[in-house]
Amino acid sequence: MGNLLVILAVLFLVLVVVIPLIEKYAPREEGRSFGGITKFLFPLLALALILQLFRHYFF
Repeated sequence: MGNLLVILAVLFLVLVVVIPLIEKYAPREEGRSFGGITKFLFPLLALALILQLFRHYFF
């Protein structure tokens, strides 16, 4: 269980660091915007984490 939490914490921290770097250094295209994706990314990650913890403890 401890290993799982460590892996999840590391993955989450990497996402918190990598996503802003990708947004900062990605080439700008006028036709596409990633603002809608990043707006929903963290709530979806939190939901996935909560659902996986629920599944782990109750099923």
